[in-house]
Amino acid sequence: QVQLVESGGGLVQAGGSLRLSCAASVIWSSLNAMGWYRQAPGKQRELVAQITRGGNTNYADSVKGRFTISRDNAKNAKNTLYLEMNSLNPEDTATYYCNAFSYCDYWGQGTQVTVSS
Repeated sequence: QVQLVESGGGLVQAGGSLRLSCAASVIWSSLNAMGWYRQAPGKQRELVAQITRGGNTNYADSVKGRFTISRDNAKNAKNTLYLEMNSLNPEDTATYYCNAFSYCDYWGQGTQVTVSS
């Protein structure tokens, strides 16, 4: 069982920045990938950014150049995933979920990000 706890959401003005964190209850080597998803009201959950166990990253087109996903480098320690979000705009408003994939998907409880215009 993988437990994920997000933090760092909040209210920010357009153009501002936020940093999300996700503390995982397992070490990196037990996971294939971790990522951030978001879901806005009335919309489907979508991938924002993902990082594999090997360190490869993947971003949604809408956030490329603005968001950066990263993780702790300690291979054999319980790990933390980050999402640095810059140049935020109102379209980034959503609940952001941390995801971990091993043999199945695990999800955090979500953290709200609200960007005011």
